[in-house]
Amino acid sequence: MKRIATADILICGGGIIGLTITRELLKKGYENIVLIDKEEEIGLHASGRNSGVLHAGIYYTPDSLRARSCLRGNLLMKEYCRGKDLPLLESGKVIVAKNESEIAVLNELFYRAQENGARVKLIDERELKEIEPYARTCGIALFSEYTAVVDPKKILTSLYNDLTSSSIVKILLGIQFKHVKGDDIAVTNKGEIKFNMFINAGGAYSDIISYDFGVGLNYKLIPFKGIYKKLSNKKASSIKGNIYPVPDIRNPFLGVHYTKNVSGDVYIGPTAIPAFGRENYGIVKGIDIEAFEISLREACLFFTNPKFRKIALIEPKKYYPPFFYRDARSLVKGIEPEDIESTKKRGIRPQLVDWSQKELITDFMVLKDGNSVHILNAISPAFTSSLDFAKFVIEEYVQN
Repeated sequence: MKRIATADILICGGGIIGLTITRELLKKGYENIVLIDKEEEIGLHASGRNSGVLHAGIYYTPDSLRARSCLRGNLLMKEYCRGKDLPLLESGKVIVAKNESEIAVLNELFYRAQENGARVKLIDERELKEIEPYARTCGIALFSEYTAVVDPKKILTSLYNDLTSSSIVKILLGIQFKHVKGDDIAVTNKGEIKFNMFINAGGAYSDIISYDFGVGLNYKLIPFKGIYKKLSNKKASSIKGNIYPVPDIRNPFLGVHYTKNVSGDVYIGPTAIPAFGRENYGIVKGIDIEAFEISLREACLFFTNPKFRKIALIEPKKYYPPFFYRDARSLVKGIEPEDIESTKKRGIRPQLVDWSQKELITDFMVLKDGNSVHILNAISPAFTSSLDFAKFVIEEYVQN
């Protein structure tokens, strides 16, 4: 098989993590960097399909990697957007309680946010009305000042252009990793690439890639589908920023919420429905030969993990408009079923599971073995964290 490239460092995956790691390598003076992605263009999957919210370190357990990188990543991404004149909507966010039973969790989020350095405050219903006039809450809400909204695809395109303008970085699109030969040759669909170090930023396929290196064999990714709907134009002006529910902090999902994007459109979602493929964006689209194996994994989790079982029983109902409307109405006053419109916006969140414990991993995970580094759980807030997380990966796993 022909050799198509030789790299000091080969990055597999051109999403936000792969691009920011490549950018950081370039800043630190590394040379002969090659990034490959199986698609012919960037932003087709998770990085380009998210809601565009820059999170502010509220939800994550203090001292976790997600907590440490989120707020720093938020500030760095805002700085990047300002420097590149990219859209940035610094609208903040409110987290509202549906009932008194959620107030204890709201207080826990307030504690976590303070520990993580976020600028937050507990507000009463009068103060909430000044920020989000139509938001509902029970007694109190949490206001996050640092939360903002960006255009993910424009950021990805900007990063791509930054990198391709350098003679040191080579980005090869339409190149799919197949397997590793020996310990320094990546075999792809177009030929071989010799490398000194391999960084796996393969997103939804990162577990499969790591297995080929004999790494992370005890971890498996389960895909969750996020469906978004849109608030009608006549009601969009009633939403000023971002309105979120109090989440179940035992699970790594935030619940259906409202986000006003940089264009003024208001999206509602996403759901967290167990999917049957790593690219199962439609009902049947994206279901492939792996669907049976994924279904077996989900069935196993259903019977062994009560938290997963709760998700699997509740989330699929949101395919049906009445159930989706119920969640949307619980956050905002004056919303009628006809105000919620269907969209084609879909996303897949690949969630890592420790298969020995049958437990969902709630933090980022990076594993290193020899000359390969594997990023296995780049879940939310990975987009927000990316610029800071990239520094962490280089300093802890590439330079050491």
